[in-house]
Amino acid sequence: MKPRVTSLRQRLFLLILTPLFMMGLLVGAWRVAVAQQTSEQLFDRTLLSAALAISRDIVISGGDAILPSTRQLISDAAGGEVFYHATGPGGYYITGYAYPPTISGLSNAGYEPVYYEAPYRGETVRVLRITERVTLDNLTSDATVTVWQRTSDRTAFARALAVRAGVLIGVLLVTLALVVWFGVERGLRPLLDLEDAIAMRSPDDLSVIKRAVPAEARGIVATVNRLLVQLESNLSAHQTFISDAAHQLRNPAAAVQSMAEAVRDAGSEDERRKRSVELVEAARSSARVANQLLSLDRLRHGHEMGRAERVDLRDVAAEVCTASGAGVLSRGLDFEFDAGQCALPVLADKVFLTEALTNLIDNAVSHGGPALSMVRVSAGRDGQSAWLTVADDGKGLSPDDKEKAFSRFGQLQPAGGSGLGLAIAASVASSHGGSLRIDPAATGASLTLTLPLDL
Repeated sequence: MKPRVTSLRQRLFLLILTPLFMMGLLVGAWRVAVAQQTSEQLFDRTLLSAALAISRDIVISGGDAILPSTRQLISDAAGGEVFYHATGPGGYYITGYAYPPTISGLSNAGYEPVYYEAPYRGETVRVLRITERVTLDNLTSDATVTVWQRTSDRTAFARALAVRAGVLIGVLLVTLALVVWFGVERGLRPLLDLEDAIAMRSPDDLSVIKRAVPAEARGIVATVNRLLVQLESNLSAHQTFISDAAHQLRNPAAAVQSMAEAVRDAGSEDERRKRSVELVEAARSSARVANQLLSLDRLRHGHEMGRAERVDLRDVAAEVCTASGAGVLSRGLDFEFDAGQCALPVLADKVFLTEALTNLIDNAVSHGGPALSMVRVSAGRDGQSAWLTVADDGKGLSPDDKEKAFSRFGQLQPAGGSGLGLAIAASVASSHGGSLRIDPAATGASLTLTLPLDL
């Protein structure tokens, strides 16, 4: 099952927003903890302020009353009601609620404020007890003030702080999501414009793309441009090949037609027999050209290594020489084959390698001219390479003529061949990691095919 591919816009949106959302959760959790801590500190300070104010009023009023400002502070402190209880010297009740919340095991901390939590009328309260040295009516003793507040008020205050922080974080995330969503769309606009420009092109327009794109997309456009250039080159070469093939096949086809008409119109049996032999030769020539064209086309399209195997170059050369030797000798030429003394293992497609060697021998026979009297095939090795040379003593071939001699349908002088033999041999050598070269020679022509050894 293929994975579902989302749009680039969605991918960027998720890649950007996902970590931000996780960060928002972490910040939210941190804000809740901070809000709780802030609430605790604020309410504890409120209790301390209320206790100090009550203690001050007790001293000022001689234990009789609490000032109105202090009552206002107690009623409105931090948004929650504060309860209080005060005792004077000897522990006598002075003012406030009669029964303050207490817990067992509370130690005497001297004059330091003491905070603790205790139940009070079915609720949990936060309590502060503070003891101070006071003088009332010439009597100096300790006075204790106990103040407390519901913890539910603290929790509500902390929750309100956390909610405000959460709303702020949520608004920021939503705003950022909208900015990212529409920002990515705007950022991808040049790519969408590029898509529209390419879609408007005709199938015949393979020119390079010149539209300005963002830096991140320049590599893609450069790759597409290289592909377009290669495609245009391949199409041009293919069209040229088809045109050349049609031109090369026209003459053999016309010759076959002419010979067939000559056989049909022959006036005698001897003439018909003679014309039939010429017709067969013309048909073979036409089939040879067609097969060479197909081989060259397969080599150009990368099918040359489809049946690569480990073979001995000497054995392949021996088979080719055996098959071609009779035809060479029938022309009254000397034919020699020197296989060397050591094995020449190469990784190659045997069919194409045979085709290349056959073309080299045929080229020597077809283009040697009237001075040709000998064709010699030899093989050997040089370092990590195996080589096979086809030499003759004909009219010769110079290394300076390599470009024309190895081109398709290229012939230095008019001859009976198709001009594809050496082009195929050079393509076979190149596709197998080797090369074909024209050797300098005092007389005749010498061509060497080199392939890497498979050791």
